[in-house]
Amino acid sequence: MDRPVKGADGRWWTLRSELEWRTPATADDFEHDAAGGYVPAASMIGVITVFVVVLVAWRPADVIVPGWVVLTIALIALFFPLRWVLRRPWKVVAETEGDPENEKPSERWVGTVRGMIKVRTEMSRAKQSIERVSLPNFEGPLRPVE
Repeated sequence: MDRPVKGADGRWWTLRSELEWRTPATADDFEHDAAGGYVPAASMIGVITVFVVVLVAWRPADVIVPGWVVLTIALIALFFPLRWVLRRPWKVVAETEGDPENEKPSERWVGTVRGMIKVRTEMSRAKQSIERVSLPNFEGPLRPVE
């Protein structure tokens, strides 16, 4: 989502956010960087699928399954994919071309925010800060990039 914002000094800023498909590597996460991946997750999905198919196939014909049991199983199966979608990191970028007439330099600020709802909040805070003081807030996740 791109959002044009006019700063207090007259420069036009562009605020945008992009979904990060891979979690950016940081110094805090270094020891976890070597392990993991999609292979363990795919194998667990396969094991659970086989378990559910065997459970349904071996069910006697006269057994009636209540609707709340099916709903509970569906909610449990959807919990982790939904959590993954809602907690993905987003890259937030605020940049301006500058104003050569008034000798205002071009700037680019970049930060990472985790979660869909927090992205909207941070975009609103950056917009308000740019409108007020012509720069994104230093206390937020955005940092200047050279």
